[in-house]
Amino acid sequence: MALPALSGSGVQFRRILAHFPQELSLAFAYGSGVFRQTGTTPSQSVHNMLDFVFAVDDSVTWHMMNLLKNRSHYSFLKLFGPKHISNIQGCGAGIYYNTLVQCNGRMIKYGVIGTDALIEDLFHWKTLYVAGRLQKPVKILTQNENGKLQAALLSNLKSAVTAAFLMLPESFSEEDLYMQIAGLSYCGDFRMIIGEDRSKVLNIVKPNVPHFQKLYSNILQECPQVVYKHQLGRLEIDKSPEGQFMQLMALPRTLQQKITSFVDPPGKNRDVEEVLLKVAHDPDCGLVVHQGISGIVRSSSLIQSSKTILTAVDLI
Repeated sequence: MALPALSGSGVQFRRILAHFPQELSLAFAYGSGVFRQTGTTPSQSVHNMLDFVFAVDDSVTWHMMNLLKNRSHYSFLKLFGPKHISNIQGCGAGIYYNTLVQCNGRMIKYGVIGTDALIEDLFHWKTLYVAGRLQKPVKILTQNENGKLQAALLSNLKSAVTAAFLMLPESFSEEDLYMQIAGLSYCGDFRMIIGEDRSKVLNIVKPNVPHFQKLYSNILQECPQVVYKHQLGRLEIDKSPEGQFMQLMALPRTLQQKITSFVDPPGKNRDVEEVLLKVAHDPDCGLVVHQGISGIVRSSSLIQSSKTILTAVDLI
């Protein structure tokens, strides 16, 4: 999953990473400071904030060590110690951000998430918060040999393709697919209505199609339900009820549960497989999937945004 980012950024990332405790199962950089977006020049990109996510096996211990090294990064919550910080981290999307941090000459923000919480989000889309970021190109800085984490990273990419297929027509372009995938984690996110650029997804995908291809080409080539015309940049998928049912059954558990709650009338209590079979025959199958994803993203984005305000306030 390691991908080329803006030229000359590798050394800078390593220098920034050296400021933090090294007990990381995964660290990656993402966003407009790493991958160029439409409307920004190379000179502008190098001044954008750098965004990082650090996955750690033991959040309490990691925050304890980071408080010793980088106490000024934390808000007033540092007064309550690493255990309290870890408890707040566990709320919402399970990630704790320190924002507006000056490090090695750049403005950065970094989020800390437990390895187990990350794996759960990647496999099951519990919040689709960090999993959604890892569906788009990122710069992997370090990754340990955790086999379950590696499997979860691949599973997340396959799930993104499956969900996108269900919301696309029978024939579409490769760029259409990447637009759908990049937009998954923004479905239902209130920030796309208040504050965020509504063309954000287009700006992410347009200049970064080669990076998306590096992430997804092998998955597309191995998928039995798609005809991938790589040279033409076109794809065709099976939109029969049988094909859609197979795709619905392959979706992450939380999304299946959300879809079931939308479709199953109160009191029916049908099993998930029965409900998904009904959805597979529904002409609005793609819309139902979109609603399910929106339900996941909406709740996690609201809680996480509230946490961001709390973790950014410093009283001393």
